[in-house]
Amino acid sequence: MSTLMVQGTTSDAGKSTLVTALCRWLLRQGVSVVPFKPQNMALNSAVTADGGEIGRAQAVQAQAANLAPHTDMNPVLLKPNSDTGSQVIIHGRAVTSMNAVAYHDYKAIAMQAVLASHERLKGAYQVVMVEGAGSPAEINLRAGDIANMGFAEAVDCPVLLIADINRGGVFAHLVGTLELLSPSEQARVKGFIINRFRGDLALLQPGLDWLEARTGKPVIGVLPYVMDLHLEAEDGIDQRQAGKVEQLLKVVVPVLPRISNHTDFDPLRLHPQVDLQFIGPGQAIPAADLIILPGSKSVRGDLAYLRGNGWEQALARHLRYGGKVLGICGGLQMLGEQLHDPLGLEGAAGSSPGLGLLAFETVLEEEKQLRNVSGRLTLENAAVSGYEIHAGVTRGPALEQAAVQLDDGRRDGALSADGQILGTYLHGLFETPAACSALLRWAGLEAVQEVDYHALRERDIERLADLVENHLDTAALRRLCGL
Repeated sequence: MSTLMVQGTTSDAGKSTLVTALCRWLLRQGVSVVPFKPQNMALNSAVTADGGEIGRAQAVQAQAANLAPHTDMNPVLLKPNSDTGSQVIIHGRAVTSMNAVAYHDYKAIAMQAVLASHERLKGAYQVVMVEGAGSPAEINLRAGDIANMGFAEAVDCPVLLIADINRGGVFAHLVGTLELLSPSEQARVKGFIINRFRGDLALLQPGLDWLEARTGKPVIGVLPYVMDLHLEAEDGIDQRQAGKVEQLLKVVVPVLPRISNHTDFDPLRLHPQVDLQFIGPGQAIPAADLIILPGSKSVRGDLAYLRGNGWEQALARHLRYGGKVLGICGGLQMLGEQLHDPLGLEGAAGSSPGLGLLAFETVLEEEKQLRNVSGRLTLENAAVSGYEIHAGVTRGPALEQAAVQLDDGRRDGALSADGQILGTYLHGLFETPAACSALLRWAGLEAVQEVDYHALRERDIERLADLVENHLDTAALRRLCGL
């Protein structure tokens, strides 16, 4: 049994992508491999087979390894609810919220959860493929580290260091990171991978030779820049769009400060008939066919932000002109008449008026609801599947005309009497081709091209494994994996 860890010189250096690629590459060779991220900080999450919550990137990596997502794959998940504090999720369950200083002291407890999960995975799989978080050279966070070298030292595993050359300064990133590590940590780094290179490799070769001579460590390979590769983002919003046809449905998503699970919109971004725009602070909401209010980790605060940007008036104008509005999770809660947070779960305890577009109220309760679900949309009776992650419980007469009839007998969300406004707790509803097509027709697109989002994701996972095979030293990788 073996553990190999991928750490990065910066956030977004390519750690998630490389772990996904390595999982599928190993799977192709008949190796039982499992992804693992000791600690993740992200507002994009997924519901696991055992009814918990993990980072969305680990769910994609699980797909690459042909596994159902499990809480052991990401034992510690931090979901920021302010600039200085986060909800702390251990083994899939929210245990507390605390500020950064308090969490620093809590990390010794969190480490026990990390090591317990790793031990279980190590006993069940040939290779545990580990993703670090941020950079191992964050000097202020080194004490009690559980996400990078602190974990690697605790389980005695080798490390690969990846850097993104597209950012510039790749050799400084690699050498500087190595210099800031302790001698034992430096020895643990077994090689470098350079990510997102475009150009003639011959021009890079003198730098690679210098790097190996300077550090005494091999370059395992150089991964090329792939323009149209799609993997669900861990945090940053991916706004790339390509290959659009002339007949486009215009969809707008206001970007809220605590927007969560914005991967909900990836199927729309990749759909050839959808022009998806994310609207940021200070921007006016343009004319659109559909406005989607996204999920939020701080619904009352994000609703106040929405109002402060003048977007409430834009929503009203949009509806007067016959446009459609969809609210997902926190966005659903905003559509109602009142939002109550009596326990102060997402900020200061209190209540806020909702947008008043649907007749219901929401109360945030301590027990978070986590479910993978399937059912039928009210629209066209289209099949839909997705997942619920919410603390809010919503009640009111608008729910009598539900948006979704779930297979477990429950009804979800609401569809307004005039058919203009739809709200649901289901994340991931656009990933089901029939549901996506029905929603696009509801929003005004007449001849909808059905797109299989799962197949698109699978295609790109396969492309990643091809990159490993064609551009990395696979013999060195096999040795590092103990094969």
